Amino acid sequence: MEKSAVVLFSGGQDSTTCLYWALRHFDHVLTLGFDYGQKHVVELQQAREIARVANVPFGVMDIRGTLSGSSLTEHDKDMNQSHENNSELPASFVPGRNALFLTLAAGYAYTRGIADLVGGMCQTDYSGYPDCRRVFIDSITTSLSLAMDCDFRIHTPLMYLTKAETWKLAKELDALDVVRDLSHTDYNGDRSEQHDWGFGKLDNPASVLRAKGYAEAKSKGWI
Repeated sequence: MEKSAVVLFSGGQDSTTCLYWALRHFDHVLTLGFDYGQKHVVELQQAREIARVANVPFGVMDIRGTLSGSSLTEHDKDMNQSHENNSELPASFVPGRNALFLTLAAGYAYTRGIADLVGGMCQTDYSGYPDCRRVFIDSITTSLSLAMDCDFRIHTPLMYLTKAETWKLAKELDALDVVRDLSHTDYNGDRSEQHDWGFGKLDNPASVLRAKGYAEAKSKGWI
């Protein structure tokens, strides 16, 4: 049987890198995005374009109104502040997001006879999200497998990479131009300025992290 996978695909730097990783490791790849009312919903527009370039199917689940409590879903909140319910987390933390995304993706994959999911979660160089940790991924893998009586496998190729190493991986996957020019990371949804690291402005944590990672990768000769 051919090997198939579903990539949780936002259109951001990390999920785009994971898409090209999946294309190297699986015979058949589907991509699935989520419209949850995010401020940077333009990422889904970019996801559609990247999927077209990569020649993979792209679907979007409309779950607007399901998730809240974040500067990504309440657009008037300051993106650079701490989370209102936990000062140790950034305002951009969306409670329950990865748990919901993975659950929906598992159901989507199950009905298509697919047991492999691919996501861009990373605990090494991330924004402090607890649902990006390895321990969470291991836990929900077990829970989803029990819930559907299916041996799910959740692949997280970026889990232990810094952002600079993620840029390096994109280069190794021959996806550097796509990641840099087409993927979207800026939390404010701004694509008015183009830099060597891509589109966005350095007024939000996502763009800052992306730019710093690019600069480090370039200084090391990785890209």
